[in-house]
Order: sequence, then C-alpha cells, then structure tokens
Amino acid sequence: MKNNRNKNPKKNNFSAKNFKLVIKLKNTLLKHLEHPISDIYHWLLVISWGQFLLLMGLFYLLINIIFALAYLSTKDGIANATPGSFSDAFFFSVQSLSTIGYGAMYPQTIYAQILVTFEVLVGLLSVAMITGLMFARFATPKARILFSNVAVICPFNGIPTLMLRVANQRDNRIIEARIKMSLLMNEVSPEGIELRRFYNLPLLRSESPSFRLSWLVMHPIDKSSPLYGENATSLAKCDAELMVILTGLDETFSLTIHARYSYNVKDILWSMRFVDILHKNDQEKYTIDYQHFHDVIPLDNCSIK
Repeated sequence: MKNNRNKNPKKNNFSAKNFKLVIKLKNTLLKHLEHPISDIYHWLLVISWGQFLLLMGLFYLLINIIFALAYLSTKDGIANATPGSFSDAFFFSVQSLSTIGYGAMYPQTIYAQILVTFEVLVGLLSVAMITGLMFARFATPKARILFSNVAVICPFNGIPTLMLRVANQRDNRIIEARIKMSLLMNEVSPEGIELRRFYNLPLLRSESPSFRLSWLVMHPIDKSSPLYGENATSLAKCDAELMVILTGLDETFSLTIHARYSYNVKDILWSMRFVDILHKNDQEKYTIDYQHFHDVIPLDNCSIK
C-alpha cells in the first residue's frame, strides 16, 4: 500500500511558509510592544519637561496642518478666506480647534461644517488629555535625595565598614525611611552557568522614623559579609556593582517616594573617610554643608586590607 502523506509537496511547502510568516509577524509584534512608546502613558510621564512640551507643540501643529489641508479641499467652504490659501485655512483651524471663533472666517458649506464639528470634538479631547498629563506630571511626588558620589571603606568600631552618605534636599521629613543595599556580582556556577547574583548587605541602621538631614549608611564587612576578603581587584574582575534604594513616605504629599543610586568599583574608595558636614549654627540648629558633601580625606596611618 502506497504512502500518501507527501502526496502534495507544494501544499506542505506552502503551509511551512505560512507558519514561518506567522512566527515572523509574532516576533515583530513582540519587538514593537517592547518599545517604550508602546506604553505611551508611562512614556509621556517619564520623559523630560522639554521633550514633553516639544512633543505637545508638534502634536498641536500636526492636527492643525491636517485640518488645514482638509479645509483646502472644500474650495469655497470657508467664508472670507482666500481661495487656495494655506495660511487662512491653517489659522481657521486654530480658531476652530480652540473654539475661539472670531467670526471673520466661518464655514459656509455642509462639508466644512462637518469638518468644524469633528475638529471641535478633537480639540476638546486633546485639551482634556493634555491637561490630565500635565496634572499627572505635576502631582507625582519625586524624591530629592542626594547620594554621595563615592562610597568609602574605613574602620568603624574596629571593623572595616562600607560607608556612603545620603541627604534629604527638601525642607521636610521622609517618614519611615528605609534603605536597602545590594551587591551585584558576576559568578559562574559549578555547572558552568554564568549569572549575575544579588547579595543583600545588612546595615547598622536600615530604618529612620524621620529622615530630614543626612544619613551615613554603613555596612560592616565582617565574616558574614559578601565583601569579606574582597579587594578592588577582585571586585573589578566580577564586575561588582553596589545598588542603594531608599523608600519612605513624603509628609507633604502623604505618598510613597523612592530614590536609587548605584556605585561601580571605581566609585568605592579604600582607606578613606568622609569629611564632617554636620554643624550647629548660631541658633543651635543643625545644618549641612553641602559644599563638602562628596569630599573625602585619607585615613591617618591606617589602611584597609
């Protein structure tokens, strides 16, 4: 008995091509969805103010240009407008989109009136959308946390300690502030699998009920620390990175805020300490000297191994 499974090879080839085409379209769609603009709302909130205002201005011009071209196709649809004048059609679109309506130019045909009706609807929706985005950008609380440019390793209570400085740049308090410090290192498992590991670094004080001025974050490098026995050379070989995350409740907005910062191996200085920046003024109030916030000085007759 003959086998008829491959009786029509052209059909099988066609099916294989269709399958490959479907896979290609799927990969293209997934790649597009990974683009930041695919999440348009989030993207509009995280871009800078300059980019946001430029984008809104271009959006406004584009809408008016599109409707101006549509009005030009009406010929005598706009009263008191110069026939074929793009500038008259453009400025009439601006008046219709913003619902100003000076009265010098007005629609005089059904087609032009339909365009005006549609443009006014687009204008109302655009104003609502842009107003909502502006309010969301203004209303979102952002932490003004200052991290020291470098971290240092120096003795504290006889133990080598990793230190960095954090300051609150606002004249308010961050309630229930918490700091987490993690060490990222490249490692190879016994099976030969390369991966990037996270190690949590315990801190001498990881919480503050009311964070207002500065905070000296300290991690003791004892035998339980992932940094024990490491040096600058060994940390550079595993491409180590120090990540610090601060979270808390802003007392002004009563909303959670967060800030993060990362340090490379070159940003970690050995046998150095920070300059003192906390002082009392004439009114017996503590102040911070931000001019020396990032300054460090070498230890006297002492080195860290």
